[in-house]
Amino acid sequence: MSASPSSRLPGNGAFDLTRTAVVLADRTGVVRGWTAGAERLLGHPTSAALGRPLAELFAPANPDAAPGGPTWRARLAAADGWSGLTAVQDATGHRLDLEVRVLPVRTGPDPDTRLVLATEMARTPWSGAGRSLLNGILGASPFGVAMLDPELRYVWVNDALERMGGALRAERLGRRLGEVLPGLAVESIETEMRRVLRTGHPSLGYEYLGRPESDPRHEHAYSTSFFRLEDESGRVLGVCYMVLDVTESYRARQRMALLNRAGERIGGSLDVWQTAQELADVAVPDLADFVTVDLLDAMVSGAEPAPGPVEPADLFSVRRAAQQSVRDGCPEALIPIGERTGYPPSAPVVLSLTEGESVLIPDLDLDHADWAADDPVRAGQLRALGFHSLMVVPLRARGSFLGAAAFARWRPTGPFQPDDLVLAEEFVTRAAISIDNARRYTREHAAALTLQRSLLPRELPEQSAVEAAYRYLPADSRSGVGGDWFDVIPLSGARVALVVGDVVGHGVHAAATMGRLRAAVQALADLDLSPEEVLAHLDDMVNRVAHDAHSDDGVVGATCLYAVYDPVACCCTLARAGHPAPLLVSPAGGCQMLELPTGPPLGLGGMPFESAELPLAEGSLLALYTNGLLLGKALDLDGGITRLRTALSDPQAPLEEICETVISTLPGPRPVDDVALLLARTRALPQEQLATWDIAADPSAVGEARRSAAAQLSQWGLPQLEFSTELIVSELVTNALRHASGPIGLRMIRAETLICEVSDGSSTAPHLRHARTTDEGGRGLFLIARYASRWGTRYTPHGKFIWAELPLDAAPEALTAAALGALTDELDDPAAPLADTGR
Repeated sequence: MSASPSSRLPGNGAFDLTRTAVVLADRTGVVRGWTAGAERLLGHPTSAALGRPLAELFAPANPDAAPGGPTWRARLAAADGWSGLTAVQDATGHRLDLEVRVLPVRTGPDPDTRLVLATEMARTPWSGAGRSLLNGILGASPFGVAMLDPELRYVWVNDALERMGGALRAERLGRRLGEVLPGLAVESIETEMRRVLRTGHPSLGYEYLGRPESDPRHEHAYSTSFFRLEDESGRVLGVCYMVLDVTESYRARQRMALLNRAGERIGGSLDVWQTAQELADVAVPDLADFVTVDLLDAMVSGAEPAPGPVEPADLFSVRRAAQQSVRDGCPEALIPIGERTGYPPSAPVVLSLTEGESVLIPDLDLDHADWAADDPVRAGQLRALGFHSLMVVPLRARGSFLGAAAFARWRPTGPFQPDDLVLAEEFVTRAAISIDNARRYTREHAAALTLQRSLLPRELPEQSAVEAAYRYLPADSRSGVGGDWFDVIPLSGARVALVVGDVVGHGVHAAATMGRLRAAVQALADLDLSPEEVLAHLDDMVNRVAHDAHSDDGVVGATCLYAVYDPVACCCTLARAGHPAPLLVSPAGGCQMLELPTGPPLGLGGMPFESAELPLAEGSLLALYTNGLLLGKALDLDGGITRLRTALSDPQAPLEEICETVISTLPGPRPVDDVALLLARTRALPQEQLATWDIAADPSAVGEARRSAAAQLSQWGLPQLEFSTELIVSELVTNALRHASGPIGLRMIRAETLICEVSDGSSTAPHLRHARTTDEGGRGLFLIARYASRWGTRYTPHGKFIWAELPLDAAPEALTAAALGALTDELDDPAAPLADTGR
């Protein structure tokens, strides 16, 4: 122990030894000598003390108490002397707790003389307890302890602080902290000590970082407590501090904080690239100065990686997915993000991926490493930037290797340690699971988008009944698939079906149900059923789907609106199954919600559907939609209707522009439910594109019908269709004359195609079949199917239409000799049977 000069000065506060009583007494206890220290301690002047019994001068503090120790006579009679504690009272009656020693004096004329030393315990540091405490602080304490004067110069240092800081005690005494250990946070430490000196308030657990002289390569963490030293009068003597090296616990706390941060920041999205970047971002700057993440191509494409370590051949398909640096602009990066990376076989990244283990290189020797010689460009770049330590950790999830992350240091924070590798592996493990989840999501997302593209119309079909536009927004932006759908289906007679539906739920399950419903609607539309019949068949189908599902995917149900618009009659027939009614905007701008019979949602079963028919002026705008267009987070249906009415205020604007206006009014960045919007502006078929004839109930009317059709084709400039049209008209009219009843009519419509329709009052339909060689007829419908692009039957309350469509740009086709001969025989005899109805 080295004491400061102040500790050797008399009367100096805690180190004052001048109040020690030194007394000479004989064995009988009579005082023979009395010093000034004894006079100051006990208050008895020397003249009054000499010759008096020692027991009177050291009177017990509590004379009424039973004696609990040896008397003064026994203490003085002990041959080897005596030491102990006793409580006495001074001349004024004040209590004093004394440490007393009685020493026999062996020399001199009076061998029975005794030397009595008495010191007040509150003032001496040399009591038994005090000596034990100071010895512990000096040699055995793990805490570094120092005392500094008011000028912050060292006056006392224990052994632990000498070892901890690396500076010798002799180098510290009389000097300030910055002169001895400049690698510490000197300014902040001295600022804290001055605050304690000024205020007297202790400072507990003050932490700071620094590089001690004993270990300049590594940064250490210290926890220090400061308190002010004062004497009895309150005079400030200096400051004392106790310091403990808490580097390990500090690093553990830092690692835990980094892991918590990694848990919060890594895996926040289902995007492979973003997750890889999150891994790089969270490791810089607290763990590493530069981080790169390389992924196999399978991670980017969503393909399934091969299990186990990576084969060397697969390393040609490794891409840079992310990188981060403490330097602005990432100057260390030689490979841009998204580009393929190339490493020599000896590179740490390659070894990590092929061997499946992490690589730790605490001291990176770029001058002698094998891979540095194989990759001089990268090694030269790293050398120029001062990199000195490296870790590489493979990204591994569910038994498959996904890529590798490299961590490097160039700042003087010391090399990577095994604990740093453990932390890096924790980061990479979290990121690998998230990247694999993102890869799986990418694959599922691609499948979901493929499903969506196959279920929803990519382009609206060409037709002449309406001008149409649409928008579709799924509420589930991740999967991109919902249960809402729409459709525009061309029907016979230049009519069109407009459909909007909404399946309960979201995601792939709802989309699959929607796909089944859409396919069913298209099949039912081809049968030319009325809207209420279409909904009844859909209701049956949804009930079957719900019965066959046997799953926990939720309720199978849907709503639907089915409308058929006829541009010849300019009327629209609509029916709905639990679906919102459409808005109709007149050409002048008036907007109203159509009042339609409300049918039950699909899937309830047992309840009928009704349709309504209303005339529509040319240029009317129909807005069909699903609930998601009206409902925001507030679920305000009336507010949604008001927003939609406002967006439709200009019915003559381009439909695409109106669609954008409607979608822009949606509250929030994403709809709360799937949104399907279908806008249809009605057209009217011009009279010059329509021709009708009444057919007399006479076989000769067949030839007249052929001639009328040929003349109309000449007026329309379609002579190339004359032969096929005459064939179709002959077959349809002849079939009606021979097998139907009621008034018979012929109608031709020039629209997107040439449409030939024959109406009658019968409810039966012909059937296509192959005629046998012995049959006289039965080839007519076969030839119609050969030349028409479509044909079919449409029923009305008063009978039916048999119709066929011919493409306007069709060229005459050669007939086989047999068919041509049969056709010639039938055309020579208009009354000959042209078809067998199958009845």
